[in-house]
Amino acid sequence: MITTQFSDEEFGKWRDEIASAFVPVNVVPRVEGGNEQPAGVLTAGTLGSLQIREVSGSAIDVYRTPATIRRSDPGLVKVVLLLRGHGWVAQRDRQAVLGRGDIIVYDTSEPYRLRLGNDFTVFVMMFPRTALKTPVNRVSAFTAVPIRADHGVGAVVSPFLTGLRHGLSAGSLMPNHRFEEAAIDLICASLCDDATDINGAPGAAILVSAKSFIDTHHGDPMLNTSMVAAAHHISTRYLQKLFADTGSTVAGWIKERRLERCRHDLEDRSLLRDSIGALGARHGYIDSAHFSRLFKERYGLSPRAFREQFHANPEHYLLGHDGCSPSFRFSSSTCAAQRGRGNEP
Repeated sequence: MITTQFSDEEFGKWRDEIASAFVPVNVVPRVEGGNEQPAGVLTAGTLGSLQIREVSGSAIDVYRTPATIRRSDPGLVKVVLLLRGHGWVAQRDRQAVLGRGDIIVYDTSEPYRLRLGNDFTVFVMMFPRTALKTPVNRVSAFTAVPIRADHGVGAVVSPFLTGLRHGLSAGSLMPNHRFEEAAIDLICASLCDDATDINGAPGAAILVSAKSFIDTHHGDPMLNTSMVAAAHHISTRYLQKLFADTGSTVAGWIKERRLERCRHDLEDRSLLRDSIGALGARHGYIDSAHFSRLFKERYGLSPRAFREQFHANPEHYLLGHDGCSPSFRFSSSTCAAQRGRGNEP
């Protein structure tokens, strides 16, 4: 791992890169352990809907304030895995101390403070709050609650994320949408700890089960609100209320899951010979024209154009290659420092 020391001006530029790579934040260097000059490395890339970052460096404090939220609020959840060093995070009325391998989740739409000790490394994933398979209005119940590397579901999630990070950065693991889904599913499981009993609310348990049913049966063209409600022995009205409480609808959730699956198949090189019509039908769209219209409304391109553009330039969507690392896209200043100094430990 290379750590580049900064002058005050260089630190200002790096601080701006941090804000650009994440969300607007205030970054303040801190003297700790005899370190007097700020230093750091930032890497960034994407994996489907996941924004992936890795940051290493000397001690810093990071503030997400009401003012920085007003500058930009993309509605993202941030998941931080501490790979090296120690840390502390505070959001709402909760605080958590982090050790190596621990994970913390926080909401970028609310103020938070993150303190990282000297010689730290964090692996960060960011994704839309709506990707969590939990009611959006309950996300705040999970923020700044540590997921311990040696306890419960965290004992599974932490090694998975660590392995994903190593595999992607070493180039031994090719990115695909299944890793994206697995990462989000494991985070959801660790947040809920028991997906069948979120906050002890039976309605929430039904909601989780209904979403799982939709995931399993999304390829059935007949799937609709009535079918999901009947499978759970509840009225369609009650089911619609459960989804409405999370800011969504049953029909909207079915459409979103189908379109996500279609997008993943369009990105899959092994399915290039499948026609657009066959691909849509596999996920419940038997009318190819209807499928193409919905897909374009969601992603801005027709399925055919999306597939052609993705496979012509996959690095635009996946973690990039720039000669400095097989998986992560480094900032130019960091790459220059690496190339000039070689592979230092």
